[in-house]
Amino acid sequence: MNGSESVDRVAAVLAERGHPHAPRMLADSARTAQEAADALGVQLGQIAKSIVFRRRPDDALVMVVTSGDQRVDEKKLAALACSNGQKLGRADADFVRERTGFVIGGVAPLAHLSVPLLWLDLSLFRFDQVWAAAGHPHAVFAATPAQLALLTRARLDDVASMEPAVRALAMLRARAACVQAAPAGDPPSPCISVCRMDEVSGLCIGCMRSIDEIAAWSTLAPPARRQVWRSIEQRAAALL
Repeated sequence: MNGSESVDRVAAVLAERGHPHAPRMLADSARTAQEAADALGVQLGQIAKSIVFRRRPDDALVMVVTSGDQRVDEKKLAALACSNGQKLGRADADFVRERTGFVIGGVAPLAHLSVPLLWLDLSLFRFDQVWAAAGHPHAVFAATPAQLALLTRARLDDVASMEPAVRALAMLRARAACVQAAPAGDPPSPCISVCRMDEVSGLCIGCMRSIDEIAAWSTLAPPARRQVWRSIEQRAAALL
């Protein structure tokens, strides 16, 4: 397997899923998040790094895509990815190449040879644009965090270091961004549980909607529902 074949595989998946940005080859290595940030002239957090784990005893491929300035909390990830008797360990180079089809330093968040258990960390949604590896240590592609979530079909969660209250807002903001980036259709309800209204803000503590937005939701057309989600994203972002 050579580098161009790996990049071509990533490019084919991006094109198939209608992504507007093809892989870009860099003159300098982007093997580490810092190298990629330096080569692109962006913040370290804008590098969407893929970290691969090997679950025991079933040898499941577990992957996290997180911001370059974050460290994965392996206890949090294990709680999400493991059940009784299972444990997570870092994957070695042979396992990574065999199961993803990529070498360490060029692992893309998609186009893997085997289907991973995949999480996208909420920390990525701090940025308007992020850059992910595209199958080679010199190859990257651009995406918004929401586009990356839709492209990879990853689960969204905090696998780094957010406090519970911050995580809830970050999750809501991420869901809102994904709804707006998704193809046209009827958006899902923002409702998380029974609505509890905050007396000061007048918004639901769980879904950040006003009482009028909650009452009108069932009668709204899809474009109006998307507008509600846009308002939710703005409100959540203002509190983060």
